Amino acid sequence: MSRAESLPAAIECLHDWLGARIPEVGLVLGSGLGDLTRGLENARRLEYSDIPGFPRISVAGHSGAFVSGTLGRKEVLCQCGRVHLYEGHGAELAVLPVRALAALGVRVLCLTNAAGGIRPGLDPGALMLITDHLNLTSHNALIGPSLPGELHFPDMSDPYDANLRALAHAAALDQRIPLEEGVYAGVMGPSYETVAEIAALRRLGADAVGMSTVLEVTVARAAGVRCLGVSIITNRAAGLGAGRLSHQEVLDVAGHAEAVLGRLLADMVQRLPRGGV
Repeated sequence: MSRAESLPAAIECLHDWLGARIPEVGLVLGSGLGDLTRGLENARRLEYSDIPGFPRISVAGHSGAFVSGTLGRKEVLCQCGRVHLYEGHGAELAVLPVRALAALGVRVLCLTNAAGGIRPGLDPGALMLITDHLNLTSHNALIGPSLPGELHFPDMSDPYDANLRALAHAAALDQRIPLEEGVYAGVMGPSYETVAEIAALRRLGADAVGMSTVLEVTVARAAGVRCLGVSIITNRAAGLGAGRLSHQEVLDVAGHAEAVLGRLLADMVQRLPRGGV
């Protein structure tokens, strides 16, 4: 099913499920972060398997569902589970949930992910606001005819909204949560990087590296959605830490840090003006 066919059917299904609840804020939850939805009031869940055109999620730590609820007096729609390129899906399918969020009226999108720390000081458990990114996936979901409501040539000079970052920093200060900033490198995966690749990423200006987010943000910006990106640093990148890298380590550290991230996002969402803009 092409994006022209799958998106309208998915949006219709989500509209019927949401009813009168209009989401103001979208939240994309990365590896091991699905439990953040426990902080939502009046939560409801819709599995991807019940949405036309949506794929099944095959990666541990990604549940594959939308969860609707209230956070900080704002209507929030959470995307629990990502579709990754390394699962064998194309770029269009990887960004289908974000396109659906934009079509449902979400104008502020908070994206979270698990990432490996490259810059000194970005150790496991740290939170990093994304200031910019490097798309090293060799893919772009905007290739092909433009979809209604999307720019074909969006300006990507400021993909992560400075005002949203300021709100996040204010929330972190009040919550006494240390918050770093840095550049995120998005790569294809699923293998972790080599020591030489991490050295090259560091020279390119990357502070952290992961296997998601960059395609979603590009499509969101094309649709006029403001983006905030937060990485949980779950490990030191290859050659920078002790021991071997594993996906279980990523899930374990993300699980330990998600309560802190949940406090940060809840406070930040409350600071958004009415309407999320």
